[in-house]
Amino acid sequence: MIVQPRRFLLGLALLFATILPRAAEPPEASAPTIPLHRAAGPIAMDGRLSDPGWKGAAEVTAFYDISPGDDAPPPVKTTAWITYDSRYFYVAFRCEDPDPAAIRAPYTDRDGLSSDQDFVCIFLDTRNSRLTAQELFVNPRGIQSDAVRTDATGNEDFSPDFFWDCAARITAHGWEAEMRIPFSSLRYPAADPQTWGIVLFRNYPRNNRYQIASVRIPKGTNCVLCHEAELTGITGLPPGGHWVVAPYATAKEQGYARGVPGTTFLNKPVTTDTGVDAKWTPDANTAVDLTLNPDFSQVESDVAQVAVNQRFALFYPEKRPFFMEGVDLFQTPFQAVYTRTITSPSWGARITGKTGGAAYTFLVAEDRGGGSVVLPGPQYSELLPQDFSSTVSIGRVREDFGRSYLGLLMTDREDQDGSFNRVLGPDFQWNPDDRNQFTGQFLFSMTRTPDRPDLSSAWNGQSFSAGALSLNWNHSVRAWNANTTYRDVGEGFRADSGYVPQVGYRSLRQWVARDYYPTGFLNQVEPYLNLQQTWDRGGGTLTGRWAAGLNLHGVRNLYADMAAVTWAQRAGTVLFHFRNYNCTLNWSPGPHVTEVSLYAELGPHVDFDNVRMGNGGTLQYEVTLRPADRLALDLTGEHDWLNVTDETGRSGRLFTADVARVKAVYSFSARSYLRAIAQWVDTRRDKALYTFAVEHRSAGLQGSLLYAYQLNWQSVLYVGYGDDRAYVPRRGIQPQDRQLFIKVSYAFQR
Repeated sequence: MIVQPRRFLLGLALLFATILPRAAEPPEASAPTIPLHRAAGPIAMDGRLSDPGWKGAAEVTAFYDISPGDDAPPPVKTTAWITYDSRYFYVAFRCEDPDPAAIRAPYTDRDGLSSDQDFVCIFLDTRNSRLTAQELFVNPRGIQSDAVRTDATGNEDFSPDFFWDCAARITAHGWEAEMRIPFSSLRYPAADPQTWGIVLFRNYPRNNRYQIASVRIPKGTNCVLCHEAELTGITGLPPGGHWVVAPYATAKEQGYARGVPGTTFLNKPVTTDTGVDAKWTPDANTAVDLTLNPDFSQVESDVAQVAVNQRFALFYPEKRPFFMEGVDLFQTPFQAVYTRTITSPSWGARITGKTGGAAYTFLVAEDRGGGSVVLPGPQYSELLPQDFSSTVSIGRVREDFGRSYLGLLMTDREDQDGSFNRVLGPDFQWNPDDRNQFTGQFLFSMTRTPDRPDLSSAWNGQSFSAGALSLNWNHSVRAWNANTTYRDVGEGFRADSGYVPQVGYRSLRQWVARDYYPTGFLNQVEPYLNLQQTWDRGGGTLTGRWAAGLNLHGVRNLYADMAAVTWAQRAGTVLFHFRNYNCTLNWSPGPHVTEVSLYAELGPHVDFDNVRMGNGGTLQYEVTLRPADRLALDLTGEHDWLNVTDETGRSGRLFTADVARVKAVYSFSARSYLRAIAQWVDTRRDKALYTFAVEHRSAGLQGSLLYAYQLNWQSVLYVGYGDDRAYVPRRGIQPQDRQLFIKVSYAFQR
């Protein structure tokens, strides 16, 4: 079935008119307040709550089961205390447990906490914006994790790391934890007294995963921070002047095959490198970051993804520290900022802060190049080598109005040959209440391509411009969820400093779901309808997707999603119609098999490479095993295949693609661990079934071993070994390159 844009819009309007409830909602309650007082004495980070500083601290005893309950009395008692002194902000938790032996508290590396473990967390909104907050987690072993929550997108970004201390211990009646956050790690306005926002949270995974919060967060709300409590009476905070200088040194010995993999190795002499990262906070609301010759290598390799029969460029998350200050500001409807496009900077500078109600960040870096740039299109994208240097500038301003905001984004990439890409445009979010959210963004780009026809015929020095528009409405109440998104992206739109792999289309997406909350094995049942249509600029269908499905939530963190999907998909000039099925399953069986995730998609699929239909599927899995508290094993993999019949009537398996990865981590303590990774990628093709020349097989095996000691996130010692091997026809897997490296970094601060 092919649906035209106007008819599709009318149908969705009628759908909303008939199913969405019209009952008036009660007004939002005022935020609870927690008056703070300065600590009455010193507080030592030892996980014991008997220090003099905790006497007279603000005490929080009211907690609510927000999932699976609906602001119900929690199954266990939690008490928290909050205070501060001239240098630090303190939070303590006492988590009572009827069976302390059942506490799930494995040793992990930093940011290794997960929903199947016991932990506590604070959501700290030092600007009281009710839009973003720092999240600081600690488990009963004193393992840290930290993130930035953005209610505008619902995202938790675990890339940022902050300087803070914690301690925890298991007791005869449960466990206790302390957090100490230096004010130098926080950004707050120049006001006295201060008012901050906070949510205290406890994760209690047993037969059910209980999520316990210090504020009421009713089911059906589309925000978390809008319900935060207010911390009042915070006075006399330090005005700033903090700095951190973190020099690093690396040494690397590398060898690689002189010719094809398996030939004799050329061992290069040991090379060394140095660089430095620096941060200065001239006041408590401003941060200045500088970097010279930064070490932006990935300590852990990116997880491999199957790239066969894919139309658009794959996405990998950013992990590099220099880009993490104010990372929430870059989260907009279009991912116009994707800092991994800055491949190899020789230097960088950045200022981030807030003046009045406006938060801002401005970044400039000199990129030596050597990476890839996405060349997007309506039906596919490709990666082109960026073997030239460029200067990258990124600016962002966001003015907050209560829980709503108005923003402006600018990116500029000026290449050494005179080519450029410039993007500018506003975005907004309006939250009239905690049930409705309206978000939009408009961007305009101007581009002059490099004059490099040797790399691509599209790079011929031409100039063009285009716009991109995104509008979204999200509606959420206890029983209903609905979401509508419209996008209109010109074919000449480019965001070379972002991740926008598809252009030249209009799309409309509608999601409608009805929620039921039974008790017992299942605690949420959600049938849904998902309608999505994408057209080219002439109104022709690119993709149509109509899915009817069922989401299930239950005991032991169970999540299941089953859907039947009717497709209309264009490949080249041909529009294919078919139906297939998919299923997702996530489950936390117990303390030793902590996570099982499965995804399957079976049935007809389009062979985009050769423009025809096939039949196949995708199977993905992820299993986390914890045989002991200090040992974790992560097993991940994917198996893709496609069977086709060519124009001569010959049938067979077009390709089989496999990815398998094993990661083992043994934690000696909360600060040191040993990690081993083995990753296998293998793609086999039937050359006779392709309409163009392909290799019969491409495969590789990567292995690495790393010892890490982390005093904090910038004071580290890494010693590692990596080994890469590749498939050679008739010779099998052969050595390709190997390296041994050491890195030392230490953060000096005042």
